[in-house]
Amino acid sequence: MKLKNLPWIPFALFAIIVGLYPFIYYLVDMHDKGLLSSKPKELLDNSVWYTAFYIHITFGGIALLTGWTQFSKRLRDKYLNTHRTIGKIYVVSVMLSSVAGLFIAFFATGGIVSSLGFGLLASLWLYTIIKAYTSILKRDIRQHENWMIRNYALTFAAVNLRVYLPLLQMIVFHDFIPAYRVVSWLSWVPNLIIAEMIINRRKQKPSYITQAT
Repeated sequence: MKLKNLPWIPFALFAIIVGLYPFIYYLVDMHDKGLLSSKPKELLDNSVWYTAFYIHITFGGIALLTGWTQFSKRLRDKYLNTHRTIGKIYVVSVMLSSVAGLFIAFFATGGIVSSLGFGLLASLWLYTIIKAYTSILKRDIRQHENWMIRNYALTFAAVNLRVYLPLLQMIVFHDFIPAYRVVSWLSWVPNLIIAEMIINRRKQKPSYITQAT
């Protein structure tokens, strides 16, 4: 394995671990654990919100699990049909999760700050996947790759949330609410900035993503 490919190992591991995490909600009663413990009973008893929440975490998890594989040049070159199939699963997953995420953002713990942060994240997540999909339909591979970089940077916000939130809560604020307000922005804004840096650097390179092969 090439040294330049080593950073992809923790990247993929975090995506897989956090991508599988939502399925715990189907196995364990999480009402008094995790993020659900911060929600009022009236909201938890709302079947529309509850359904949207499960759509969001389930398909968000699938997006995390499938999305990182799409950046593999080896997969694209040797198994193009598999790449396309996984890509379709990813697109549908992001669309469903982002729409559900936008709905539940209106009820985010922490008030308007959290609602705006997660609401904008969900909106950009949906917008970037639509742009990625329409670009490949037009056979504009360069723009498709660029929009996919932006989109998966937003998908990876789920990983950052799981890492940053307990750190902010335990070390910085010692309280859940202010930590949650900060992470509603911190989980994705730096990702998007890094994505734009990667895209700008790619402008001087051939139209492909250098990945672990």
